[in-house]
Amino acid sequence: MEREQVTPVAAPAQATRAAVYRAPRQRPLWLPQRWYAHIILWIACAVIGFPLFYAMLVATQSQAEVFAYRFLPGTSFADNWNIVINNRHLHTYMINSVFIALAVTAGKTVLSLLSGLAFVYFRFPGKWIVFGFVLITLMMPTEILILALFRFVNSLGWGSTFTALIVPFLASATGTFLFRQHFSNIPAELSEAAQLDGATPLQFLIQVLVPISWNTIGALAVIQFVYVWNMYIWPVLIMRREEYQVVQQGLATLIGGDAALVFGPMMLGAVIASIPPVLVFVLLQKQFMSGFALARDK
Repeated sequence: MEREQVTPVAAPAQATRAAVYRAPRQRPLWLPQRWYAHIILWIACAVIGFPLFYAMLVATQSQAEVFAYRFLPGTSFADNWNIVINNRHLHTYMINSVFIALAVTAGKTVLSLLSGLAFVYFRFPGKWIVFGFVLITLMMPTEILILALFRFVNSLGWGSTFTALIVPFLASATGTFLFRQHFSNIPAELSEAAQLDGATPLQFLIQVLVPISWNTIGALAVIQFVYVWNMYIWPVLIMRREEYQVVQQGLATLIGGDAALVFGPMMLGAVIASIPPVLVFVLLQKQFMSGFALARDK
């Protein structure tokens, strides 16, 4: 009998590829999945936060320590505090600014809600023409109208009063547009159901629209509070009484009037003046981030 020849079995193709291509190295457990993105974000945070960090250091330093470029807390915090609070009365200006900012924010929110309700749920002749004029005012900053506004306010006898700082800024094209877009995305069935139940427009606004619009309200509140808090040109122009001046005018007294800039009190005043807007943003951060979706609140 002839002996059968035994041929060797070829290695599987998978084993061959495994021998050629090695398995990729696994990422260490302590390393984030997208570590390069984390590094970029940390660098960006450091670059953005460094000016604030350095301002807080300068706020505690004397003039000599500032020019020594020390990156350590100084020894003149008490002296700088005395200059800012007791000599320049920055806390009085901050109280005035808080009152004005809260009044303008509340007034703008109410008027914006009412105007958004009118543009969405009411029918009247020339509605789209009026809304077009509202949009046009978005392109006209206050500085363009400041001289005419100055003459009008003085003709009413409002000069050097809180009324001159509050009433001209109660109307808001931004708020009207924001609430108009928001209300447009709310199902029409809600208004029809409210009409069937006999609800008036104000009842529909207060009981239905407001509870589902807190995100948009919060977003508008943050924008308007920061805007009013940072106003400088109009208060300088209209306000002559020192006890009614706002925080930006108080900061200006820390910058001008001396032969040389004293950086410690100036930085301390800037840091203190930035606290209220930061608190408002932190408290309304969720509403602020969700409100600009211009969609139905969830």
